[in-house]
Amino acid sequence: MPSDCIPFRDTNYFSSLICDYLDEKSELHPFYNRFPKLENFKEQIEEKKQSFSDENRKVLVNALENQYTSFSISQATQGNIELLKDENTFTIVTGHQLNLFTGPLYFLYKIISTINLTKVLREKYPEHNFVPVYWMATEDHDFDEINYFNLFGKKMQWSRKDGGAVGRLDTKGLDQIFEVFSSEIGLGRNAEQLKLLFKEAYLEHNNLTEATRYLANELFGAYGLVIVDGDDKDLKQLFIPYVKKELIEKTSYTKVVPKAKELESQGYKVQVNPREINLFYLAEGLRERIIENEGTYFVNETDISWSKSEILKELSEFPERFSPNVMMRPLYQEVILPNLCYIGGGGELAYWFELKDYFEAVQIPFPMLLLRNSALIQTEKQAEKIKKLNVSDTELFLKQHELINRKVRRISNIDINFAPQRKHLKEQFKEMYALAEQTDVTFYNAVKAQEIKQLKGLDALEKRLLKAQKRKLSDHVKRLTTIQNELFPNQSLQERNTNFSELYLEYGENLIPTLIKNLDALKGEFLVLKC
Repeated sequence: MPSDCIPFRDTNYFSSLICDYLDEKSELHPFYNRFPKLENFKEQIEEKKQSFSDENRKVLVNALENQYTSFSISQATQGNIELLKDENTFTIVTGHQLNLFTGPLYFLYKIISTINLTKVLREKYPEHNFVPVYWMATEDHDFDEINYFNLFGKKMQWSRKDGGAVGRLDTKGLDQIFEVFSSEIGLGRNAEQLKLLFKEAYLEHNNLTEATRYLANELFGAYGLVIVDGDDKDLKQLFIPYVKKELIEKTSYTKVVPKAKELESQGYKVQVNPREINLFYLAEGLRERIIENEGTYFVNETDISWSKSEILKELSEFPERFSPNVMMRPLYQEVILPNLCYIGGGGELAYWFELKDYFEAVQIPFPMLLLRNSALIQTEKQAEKIKKLNVSDTELFLKQHELINRKVRRISNIDINFAPQRKHLKEQFKEMYALAEQTDVTFYNAVKAQEIKQLKGLDALEKRLLKAQKRKLSDHVKRLTTIQNELFPNQSLQERNTNFSELYLEYGENLIPTLIKNLDALKGEFLVLKC
């Protein structure tokens, strides 16, 4: 199966921070623990093994068994849950929101990266076990970010009243989305499989957590994926000491702010700014920030308040009501899992880089950070069209006007590059400047102004000629823009817009095995896959 790999930097879709991290620039070394190379996992394993207790393993396994109680799971997943009891078992984790029907395509890439890395680690370190984990962001409350997916350029959007943790939302109203979705994808074996998957996930489960667990389990259960819901009282019990420290000492704020400023001083954009207390209070229909003012703790936008002793009592009795925000969720994950590596997108890794000093302060090993796989998938027909247009894979990533201009210049039978004329003009003006130096400054300035005017005139003529050639070659330009729009919807990456169902209609049950086979978790480059 033909494929090509492009350096992330050459795609122009990834930040300088991520590109510099992949290049292992020395300036970024203080912001992470170990770079995700296969040989570096040995020390990471030893470090995590020493810090993760048998008691935490027992709590974790019991919680997972309870979460899976009403689900039929694969033998591979069941076996991995059992393996987590063993002190030589470690996890590789990715996390994602509960996007409707997986949301953008990169949901698949995250999980596949995680599964594939565990395979490589098993081969390298056969004395240990490695379990792929998908952390569901069940406590998130940004409903508008997850209530839709894109299909053939249309937005399949779930409209309903929201509030509180999204994982607790019931699935009422999704039958309407199912009807529209079914109509859009039409008939055929692959379409029927998608309809069944949507129906069983969202119309036969009571809330978004259960629906998403079912969906992810159906897609990846055969590969032993273990799905974790952090909205769990037993798991939160393990996190009590860290929540207490946050409430009293504001630890994350005091440690993250200086690290973020350090990152910013190097010219990088700070992804997330911490609050003084990075916790939410969680109740039915409610997830609001906890604020402290002169020794009294409040829940934002409510009448709920406590003294210091009262909030610590609340924490002790009801740990499930305390929900970490984006700054503390990574710590929660690393406290309850025997984890070695977190796999995420560029934006996720950017805020993880702010957290290293915080982890050190609370004495929890900082995981390795791996950029998830990225891919552009071309069908055979699309690949053939691209070949006929004589466009390289790298050129496809250009902004559309740059791609068109480059292509028109290349295929035009007229030389649209006026660089020789500019050079000739400048040579002529050298004589004028020599003459001007023998007179006064006003004449010199007049010569300079005339040169600028004539160079601008050449620029204008070049643009008009290019525009004329675009009209003459309009059929070629149209075919070029059509194929790029197919592969880069909304002038963005395919993986950030397209839902997996579009590709499933094309490839069916071969889609995920094909991706599993071709995505290399440690490759560190953008994959163009033609299949």
